[in-house]
Amino acid sequence: MSTATHPTVSFELFPPRRPELDEEVWRRVLCMAGAGPDFFSVTYGASGSSRAASAELVRRLLRHTDVPPIAHLTCVGATREELAERVRALFAAGVRDFLALRGDPPRGEATWRAPEGGLSRSSQLVALIRQVEAEVLGPPGDPRRQAGHPSIVALDLGISPADVVSVAVAAYPSGLSHTRRDELAALREKQDAGADFAITQVFYDAEAYASLVADARAGGVHIPVLPGILPLTDRRRLHRLEELSAVPVPVTLDALLDVEDEHERLRRGIDATLALIDRVLAVGAPGLHLYTFNQDRPALDVLEHLRARGIRNPALMTRPAVPGPVPAT
Repeated sequence: MSTATHPTVSFELFPPRRPELDEEVWRRVLCMAGAGPDFFSVTYGASGSSRAASAELVRRLLRHTDVPPIAHLTCVGATREELAERVRALFAAGVRDFLALRGDPPRGEATWRAPEGGLSRSSQLVALIRQVEAEVLGPPGDPRRQAGHPSIVALDLGISPADVVSVAVAAYPSGLSHTRRDELAALREKQDAGADFAITQVFYDAEAYASLVADARAGGVHIPVLPGILPLTDRRRLHRLEELSAVPVPVTLDALLDVEDEHERLRRGIDATLALIDRVLAVGAPGLHLYTFNQDRPALDVLEHLRARGIRNPALMTRPAVPGPVPAT
């Protein structure tokens, strides 16, 4: 259940792919942090290529900004105990917010197969995070839990009751091979396992988002569903995402961005993004999660537009301190 009084604005980040990019990525991250988003989410290399970099970026955000980071986790390439150890390490670093994903098949494999001794569904990963949470912070009523602040992410989203830890999951408005019925069953399963809210994968039609939420509510899914919005400024990236997600780029959008002048293409892309955002907010979206690909300028342009429309500035909010590391017992 959500009691949010304002739409949230959050950004997804990628850890640097190469060490020489660390400081350039961090400079852009600081620009975005300075704008006061409600939270960051930090992607996680399912094949292992960026797990260490992802964890380091999360720790750096905790140390040097007041924007809470959501740490991504996937089921790919790890046993259940290895995943539990990663969750414990993130708790020890001070992380209180997670995004639990099944993950895509490892590179070179066409179909998903659970690793030996591993998990096969994101709902199982949600349950594992909740289990480790109870080990580290104690069960409900434990003094260790009572001494902790509720998750800032949960507070900002108006999740009631707001717990010390939040767990997010993915939702899919369009473009998948499975049916809407399968998607709703999976979303209900993730909610029942302990998920607090969902973030959608990319979509281009506000009606796809609105129909997903309506169908979810009819099916007993009550958690907030944040629309994941990609700034529509990079035509090549849109087509690359189409290959990965099977969500087709609309012909009209593709034609709109097919111009030589870079500034004109950027202007058109931002206008198209803002039009999509206006439509999802009009149908009741609780906030916006922007897939930035570490590009600060489009994300900040979008945020400036939203604030011009009266959305409150998260940077002006007095936040409780982010909890420090809690040792496992």
